[in-house]
Amino acid sequence: MLKIENLGKSFGDKTVLSNLNLEVKEGSIFGLVGVNGAGKSTLLRLIAGVYEAEQGTILLDGRDTYRDAQVRNVISFVSDEQYYPLGSTIESLKLFYKTLYSFDEERYQTYLKLFELDPKMNIVNLSKGMKRRVSILFALATHPKLLLLDEAYDGLEPLARLRFKQILAELVEEEGVSVIISSHNLRELEDICDSFGILEDGRIISYGDLLESKEQINKYQVVFEREQEENAFKNFDVLHQDKEGRVYKLVIRGKEEEVLEKLKTLNPILLDVLQVNFEELFIYELESRGKQNA
Repeated sequence: MLKIENLGKSFGDKTVLSNLNLEVKEGSIFGLVGVNGAGKSTLLRLIAGVYEAEQGTILLDGRDTYRDAQVRNVISFVSDEQYYPLGSTIESLKLFYKTLYSFDEERYQTYLKLFELDPKMNIVNLSKGMKRRVSILFALATHPKLLLLDEAYDGLEPLARLRFKQILAELVEEEGVSVIISSHNLRELEDICDSFGILEDGRIISYGDLLESKEQINKYQVVFEREQEENAFKNFDVLHQDKEGRVYKLVIRGKEEEVLEKLKTLNPILLDVLQVNFEELFIYELESRGKQNA
C-alpha cells in the first residue's frame, strides 16, 4: 500500500503541495485529477523519488520511496515530459534499463510486439505517440509494484489505448500491481479506475471509491406546480442548481433513496433521477469547494 502523510513541496516561494494525505491500496487503479497547475506531476515525481519532499512521508509498504533505493526499483514512472539520450535506440535503452532494474526479457519481447515497435528504431525520430509506447514498454518490462503514469494516454491512438488498458487490468488482477494515472481525459479514467483523488490548492480535497462516490451524487430533475421559494432546498446538500420556471435541475450529494424521499415531501408533479459521470463528479466537487470558500 502507498501511504502519504502531511506531504509538502515548494519551489522557491511557490508552495505546490501542502499537508497532502493519501492512501492507495494494493491492486488499485487510482485516477489523479485536478486542474492545470494543481501539482499532479509534482506529486508523481515525489512518489517516484525524483524530488525530495520538504515535509511529510511517502511510504510504499512501509518503506520511504526517496531514501530507499530498493523500493524505488519497484516503482516505474512514465513522465508526461519524455526525455531520451540523443541517438538512443530501443535496443540501447534496454541495456540501460537492465543495469538499473530487475528486467524481464520475456515481458519486454511480448510488449515490443504488442506495441509494434522495432528495437532498432532511433527514438528521437519517433512521433509523440510512438515515444509514449516506448516509455510504457520499459515501465512494464521492469516488473513494477507501483506504476505511475502522467497523462498516460496522451498521443496514443485508440487501438494502442485499448491494448494498454487491457494490460493494466491484467497486471492488477494477476500481480496486484498498483497504478496511479494522471490525466485530463476523465472519460478515459472512468473506464478503468476503481478509485480517485481530486487535487486542488496543494491538497487532496476528495478521494475514495469511484463507483461509491458516483452513487452518492446524482442529478435530479424536479417539476412543481408553482415556483419554489429560494430556500426550498436548504435541507439538501446541493452541489449545483439550475432553474427554468417551475423546472429545477439539482445535483445533490446523498443516498439516492433518502434524497428521493425528501424531495417527494415537497410534492413535485415530476421527479427524475440520473447518475453523474466522473467528469461531472469532478466539476461539481470543485464547484462545491468554491461555494464553501466563498
